[in-house]
This record gives sequence, structure tokens and C-alpha cells, in this order.
Amino acid sequence: MMGSAEIRVKFLDFFKSKAHVIVPSAPIVTKNDPTLLFTNAGMNQFKDYFLGNKTAPYPRVTDTQKCLRVSGKHNDLEEVGVDTYHHTMFEMLGNWSFGDYFKKEAISWSWELLTKVLHIPIDRIYISVFGGDSSEQLTPDDETRSEWMNWVSPERIVAGSKKDNFWEMGDTGPCGPCTEIHVDCRSDEERKKQNALKLINQDHPQVIEIWNIVFIQFNRIKSGALELLPSRHVDTGMGLERLVRVLQNKQSNYDTDIFSGTIAMVAKITGMIYSGSDTEKKDIAFRVIADHIRAICFTIGDGQLPSNIGAGYVIRRILRRAVRYYYSYLDRKEPLLYLLVPVIATQFQKVFPELEGQRGFVEKVIHEEEDAFLRTLDKGIRIFNEYIENGAAQKSESAFHSEKRISGAFAFKLNDTYGFPVDLTSLMAREIGWTVDETEFEKELQKQKDRSRAAGQLDTGDWVPVHENGKIIFSGYTELDTKTEINRWRKAKVKGKDIYQIVLSKTPFYAESGGQVGDTGFLKIDGESVEVLDTKKENDLIIHYTEKLPADQRAPVIAHVDAEKRKNTEVHHTATHLLHAALRKVLGTHVVQKGSLVNSNHLRFDFSHFAKLTKEELAAIEQMVNEKIRENIPIVIREMPREEAMKTGAMALFGEKYGDIVRVVIIDPDYSIELCGGTHVSATGELGFFKIRSESAIAAGVRRIEAMAGQAAEIYINGELRLLSSVQEQLKNPKDLLRSLQDLQSDSNNMRKRIESMEMKQVARLKTELKTEVIPIGKYKFIGKLSEGIGPEALRKLGTELRLEIPELLLILATVSEGKSYVVIGLGDQLVSEKNLDAVKIVKEIVAPQIEGGGGGQKTLATAGGQDALALTKVISDVKALL
Repeated sequence: MMGSAEIRVKFLDFFKSKAHVIVPSAPIVTKNDPTLLFTNAGMNQFKDYFLGNKTAPYPRVTDTQKCLRVSGKHNDLEEVGVDTYHHTMFEMLGNWSFGDYFKKEAISWSWELLTKVLHIPIDRIYISVFGGDSSEQLTPDDETRSEWMNWVSPERIVAGSKKDNFWEMGDTGPCGPCTEIHVDCRSDEERKKQNALKLINQDHPQVIEIWNIVFIQFNRIKSGALELLPSRHVDTGMGLERLVRVLQNKQSNYDTDIFSGTIAMVAKITGMIYSGSDTEKKDIAFRVIADHIRAICFTIGDGQLPSNIGAGYVIRRILRRAVRYYYSYLDRKEPLLYLLVPVIATQFQKVFPELEGQRGFVEKVIHEEEDAFLRTLDKGIRIFNEYIENGAAQKSESAFHSEKRISGAFAFKLNDTYGFPVDLTSLMAREIGWTVDETEFEKELQKQKDRSRAAGQLDTGDWVPVHENGKIIFSGYTELDTKTEINRWRKAKVKGKDIYQIVLSKTPFYAESGGQVGDTGFLKIDGESVEVLDTKKENDLIIHYTEKLPADQRAPVIAHVDAEKRKNTEVHHTATHLLHAALRKVLGTHVVQKGSLVNSNHLRFDFSHFAKLTKEELAAIEQMVNEKIRENIPIVIREMPREEAMKTGAMALFGEKYGDIVRVVIIDPDYSIELCGGTHVSATGELGFFKIRSESAIAAGVRRIEAMAGQAAEIYINGELRLLSSVQEQLKNPKDLLRSLQDLQSDSNNMRKRIESMEMKQVARLKTELKTEVIPIGKYKFIGKLSEGIGPEALRKLGTELRLEIPELLLILATVSEGKSYVVIGLGDQLVSEKNLDAVKIVKEIVAPQIEGGGGGQKTLATAGGQDALALTKVISDVKALL
């Protein structure tokens, strides 16, 4: 039986024998493509070749591509682990033709590989082809059917719908008819009972599609129309996981050697046994974990940290789904996933070595994420169960629902407050026969989005061609003014504001990339000046953002970059390279860049490290960078083949996709060599001076340094000196400033202690007075008092002591301090247990609304603060009315 590694090699070697070049996988996290969060198909990295925006370096290539499908159109998350063949992260084996061969070769080679090399029985193979679509006036793909009939009998070929046999990457982009290859993995007895043709694309677990061959010949534009592409291409994708399952004769993808090692490790850690059941929650948990850990590892390895927005939120959802499964069904209450990272790193070391290279970092990030979620998971599950037990889901403001439904507002609260993705809530609901009101949830979610819409969100139209002349040239490494012309343009909306995106045939404007911000400047067209507000990259297009279009779009253009801004940005980009090298020399070679921002005012550098930097470490780093600046080292920039660059020891960033020819920035071969597409100064002396402004943690195992160089550093230092001078003046220009500050702090501490002592005496006296003012109400007691001259902390202490001393007490204490109102609600234990009162609810429902503020706390003691002091008397009366 062939192992998965051997099968992968056989695929790549086969197409290499057919004159294909083997290319590396693109990162699973996409960059410079606003239409995608993740690489969700093998064709993503070749999109510009299909659109004609870029010329492919080779006419034929083959690869294995890391893919992730958990959001948008391609969303398989709910099926993952429940069935045996859907995955989040998967490997897509592919062979590609860029305007070279087409249907005949693609079909004959696929047949040769499957039947002659991999020896899949011919009688188990079935084919689907596109059957046409009248709504789009698309005719059946008879050409593909005819080619298949050279190899397969007609009764094994079925016509498929547009949904199944017309491939589209998204709402827009390259697309075309496709032909799928299916394999019938059922037993001989089952095959005799029912023809496999009726089971194709019916989600049968044993009649599965393993290969999709797409014939890309159209481009879907925003209006929905299809345009013919300049040339025809072949895009194929075969899921390695499914292929291995077929060749290893397994009934489930999870029974193959791709997942068996991970499942065995989970069994060892938890003491549970995986039996392979389709329905047992325990076995589903095994499969969920085995799948999800791959997605989590490779996305973090490619540079995407878990977060609450965008791609980071998707990764956090996947991780939390896995945690919830092992918490609930494998009886594991402590972090588990991070222990599986070595298994994945070792398994994929030869094909995706980048994970092994940062294994420790990935382990740290996953462990911190698991630990944080486990702390809230138990509370969230308890709140969910209380909701179910109280039957609150069966009630709404408008009607009483007999069906068991969880309100969308509650699902949103779990998501927003406790970090429960709605799919977790839906999963927990389904397990007990309930549903979630997803419509209401979406409304709540939309309200939140409307409140905090992501900056820079784009809504774009279709491109309008002007001078479409092939490759877009960037000339900004050597010039800041360029004679050019408009290649294409389109209208877009950013936060509801109309802007224009212009592509020039040749441009000196650097597009935001690698942390460096995009250039600004202006375009001169026939006497008209158009300001360039920003420059960004979309795939390989350099896009200039403007507020208007020139009147004559076909006229010659002079593109002019803001030279001062570019220069100051270059200063900070070169400083970033110096900083990166210094960090590795002072802290260790485990330091790897995890993100950066380089603009004209400062730099921000994120890096892997597991401890706060000491003052001594920061001083050593700063000193090393400034030494390199004083040496005035020439910056050497060379272009060379990627393999040659790596032999020089050049640093490459994880998650970046590099071409065959790379740009290498050398600042002393013994100090800093990095692959970098950004712009730089010509010598380090141009930086003048380097100053670190701050160092902080931004995520598990990731630190951030903010710093400045050049003119920005000078402005910062002068500002700090002015501040220091002001402090000296305030302290009457003492000879020893530090000693004066220490004396001032000592006086302040002594004064605070005296005030606290006086307040405690006041609390003791007031407590004695309040005990004489207790109002009996039935079997309970009430104290309500508006006191003057007492601070919020003293008020809270007073409330705590009184509620502990009088178990049947409801108290409300209020004060006004510095124009603001403060309230304390205290409940004795007897009152809580017998009347089920909740101090937090009282604060939020009675107190906070009236004093125009907010508050919180615990069930027995809660506080509130607000603006309206005039309402305090009524608030005390309303709280008393509870008894």
C-alpha cells in the first residue's frame, strides 16, 4: 500500500515527465487579494495569468497547494468531522496549462495517471461533464464528452448541472466548464444493487469526486456577465486526502496515514479509543481535532494569528470548535491542540518545511489561545444550559413558539461576550433538538458591523480598459517621475465615498506591500493634476487611488511620487532591517518577523519572542542599530534566483510567496541579508539616529517594537526634551530632578495613607449610624442612604461590610464625587437565596438607566457610576420598592 508521501511524489513526478515545472505552494493566507481571506483553491496564485494581468513564467506547472475552505462561498466547516471526507485545510494536487494544452491532453493524462500509474480499477471510475445552462445561454460541453469517450464508455459519463460542473472561484473572476472524475468505493455487493451514476454528486460517502478539471475560458464580471478570456487555460485540482483514501482502500479519509498519526496521538493523550463510528460524538471529536489542527498550524505558520476580525477570526473559530469538541466529548479540560503540533510539523517536513522551522512559536500561540478559551468555555456552556432549562428560547415579544428555538439575540450575546462562534451555539442546539434563530442573529451581527465597519472596505465596479498593453511595469526603484499612460480604471466606494482606482502601464508609485505603505503624489494629464491618495496592490496590479478621473483618459500621463514622504518611508524601512538583525543577535535566532508597518513617521515591528524585553536588552538593540548607522554602510540590492539567494543566508518571511527571481537587500553580509521588495536608502548613515519608543505584547509569543529614525526621531527626541524641561520648570528647576520626583512621590503616598485612614474612620462611624437607620420590610431589612463627602472606594467597602453582617439586608448607598454619581447595591446572603435577587440586574435595570451611566459586579454586590446626580433620590426609592 502506497503511503500519502509516495502518492504525492508520484503525482508531481508524472506531470514533470509531461514537461510541467514543479512550483511551491503559495501561502495559505492570501496577500494583495481583497476578494479572498485564504487560498481556497490551487488556482488562486495563478489568477493573474488567467486574467492576462501577468505572463506566466512557464506554460505548464504542477504543484500541491495548501488550501482552506471555511468561509464565504466555499464553506465546509459544518460537515468537517461529521462526515468522513470534508476538510478545512486540505492539499490540492494540480496541473496547469497557461494558454498551452487544453481538453485533449488534460483528459488523456488524467486517465493515464489514474489507471496506468496509480492503478485505480477502470470499472470504478465515472465522469461528469457540463450539461449546459439555458439561463446563461451556455451550451453543453460536447467537446469534453467526446474526448472522454476515447477512454470511457458513454454509459459511465453523466451530464452535470451548472452548480456541479461549471467552476467559479467566487462572484467574479476566471471560470469555465469542468469535468469531474468520481470513484465508486462501495463493496461489490453494494455496486450490484445500485448504479453509481445515480449517486454522483449526491453526497454519498462512498461515491466521491477525487479530481476536478476546469477549462478556464471565461471571466465573470461584476454585472454577472461572462467575457471570453484572451487565451484558454487548464486548471485541475485533486484532493490528496480523497485520492489517498481510494488508493489505500479505506472507507474514510481519516483512516488513511494522513490523519492516523494525529488520531493516535489524541488517543494517547486523552486515553480514549477511536472506533471510527460515523455517529458517536467521541469519534466525531477525534476527526474534528485531526482536521482542525492542520488548518490551525499552517495558517499560524503562514503568519495569520488568531484574532477577532477577518482571517484571524476564522482561525479562532476553527480552534475554538476543536476545543469545544475535546472539552465536551473527550473529557479533556486542559489544552490539547498544541501537543499535536510536533506530529504535524514532522509529517509535512519534506513538503511544507516552514512549519518545522517555527514549531515552538506555533505551539505557544495555540497553547495561549486554548488556555484563554477554556477559561470562558465552562461559563458559556453553563449560561447556555441555564437558557435551555429556563425555557426562555420558547418565548418572544410577539408570540409564544412551540418549537425549541434559541433567540438570535442570545446567540449573538454568547458570540460577542463569551467568544462563542454562532456555529458552536448551533451545534450545541442541534445536539439537543433545538435550533437557532439565524435571521435574528444576522440582524444583530449586522448592527454591530454597521457600528464598527472595517476601515477601507471596498465595493468596486468592473475595470474599464484604456490602453491594455500587457505587463504592468514598476519603475519606482530608480525613478520618482515617469512618463506613462492609463492602462485601465474602475469606480469604487470606500465607506460610502466614491473614489477611483487607476492602473498605469508604467508607474513609479510603490504599492503597499511588505509592511511599507503605498506612495502618494499626483498625476499630470494634459495640464490637469490628479492627486494620488494611496497606492495598493491587488494580485499583481498596482492601483492608484484618486478622488477624480482625468477628463482625457487616453492622454499621456506624468506620474510624480511625493519624494519627501518616500524618503522618510525608506529611512524607516532600512531601519526595520537593522532592527530585525539586532533583535536576532541580542535575543536569539528564534526571533522571526511576524508583521511590520513602515511609513514616513515611524516603524512598527512585530516579532516572535516569549518574554518582555528588559531595559538592558532594549538598550543593547538600540545601541547596535545606531552603531550600524554611524558606520554608514552602503545598502547593496541585488536580484538573483531564489535558490541562490537562500544559499547566501538571506532571511525570507514565512507566509510570503516569492518568485523565481528575488530582490536581496544586503546591509553588511555579516549583519543583515533579507529578501525584500521594498525601497531603501543608499547607505545606513542616511538614517541619522534610531530611537525605540515602546515595546509591548500583542499576542501569544508575539512582541511589538515601535521606533523612529531620521527626522522623525529628531522630532521625537526634541519633544521629550521639551517635556523634561517643563517638568523641571514645574519643580522650580531643582539641581537633582530625580531626587525631587522621589520626594514628591513620597509626599503623595503619605498623603494618600492619611486620607485612607480618615476614610476608614468615616466608614466605621457611618456604618454605626446606618445600623440605627435599618428599615424592616416584612422579614427583610433595607438601608438606603445618600451620603456626602465619602469616596467611591469607601462606599464600596461600607456596602461589603454591611451585607456580610446583616444576611437579610438590601442596601443602596449613593454619593456624589467630582460632579459624578456613584451607587453601591448590596444583598445579604439570605435575601439572595430566598428572593433570588441579583445586584448586577438591579444596577443595570434600575440604577444605571436613571443616572445615565453603567455598572456591574457580582450577584451580591454591584456598583454603578453615572452623570445624573439629581436622580439618586428616586433611584433609592425604586430599589426600596423591590421589597
